[in-house]
Amino acid sequence: MAKFWRKARCQPSFPHRAMPIRRRCYPPQDLRIDPMTRFIHLTDLHLSVPGMDDPLLHADTAAALDRAVSKIKALKPGVDFVAISGDLANHGKKASYAHLKTALVPLQMPIVMSLGNHDDRANFRSVFGGSGAPDAPLFAQMVIDGVHIITLDSSVPGRVGGAIGNAQFEALETALRAHQDLPKLILCHHPPRPQIGETLIWESLSEAETARLAATLKGHKIAAILCGHVHHNRVTFWNGIPVIVSNGLHATIDLLEQDGMTILSGTGFAICDLTSSELSVVFVPLSPEQETLARMSDEKLRGFA
Repeated sequence: MAKFWRKARCQPSFPHRAMPIRRRCYPPQDLRIDPMTRFIHLTDLHLSVPGMDDPLLHADTAAALDRAVSKIKALKPGVDFVAISGDLANHGKKASYAHLKTALVPLQMPIVMSLGNHDDRANFRSVFGGSGAPDAPLFAQMVIDGVHIITLDSSVPGRVGGAIGNAQFEALETALRAHQDLPKLILCHHPPRPQIGETLIWESLSEAETARLAATLKGHKIAAILCGHVHHNRVTFWNGIPVIVSNGLHATIDLLEQDGMTILSGTGFAICDLTSSELSVVFVPLSPEQETLARMSDEKLRGFA
């Protein structure tokens, strides 16, 4: 079945996002009947300029980003847009954002970004543009390929934890009243506070803001909330809304560690396919390198009963 590709209804808030959208079709054997939007969820790039002395950088994040870009470009069916949920730079340096802007050029598709606790609003705006005062929270909304995307800036200067704040909650309420016929994606670096398990205060939004976010989103057509911050893959159904947390391109953590935190090598991103009836999320590991154990041809796979 043919895939229906729609142009963005409005230009994104940042100039680099205004990229052409190419038309592609599914292979004849694909049985989907709904139009599908495919997007990539990246997060926690923690980019430093190659060669910059950064003792807090645990991996070559510039190389990880280049590898991710290469993998994304090769995907079939192709990708409609990329959503990056914060911690774009490791220290919020202007040079890191300039490098990021250049590294993303090969994707040639809309790119939507929110900021995290490692980011600097003024330095980001100096490279990517954006409305508002240099140090104001970076709130934005746009429609791409039939999806209404809203970005929240949960960064709080000087803090590891995050917050949305009154002004952004008011802007969110207004934005949610627009494009009510379209599914909505929310980008927010810090995830809502989960009720299951122990969560340190800096790992999520506060309980009060989590409750306010739930009340604000109630009754709206929210396809998912895309988050990062905690450096591991996680899916939570929160008040009926999928909260997708991806590992990111810096490092991961040992989820079995009971005392403190052990940082491990590990990077990846998520491939997200959205139709009117479902959301599919596949987490793709990029590193450590995986060993190939066997290969089967496409013909053989399609021959199984």
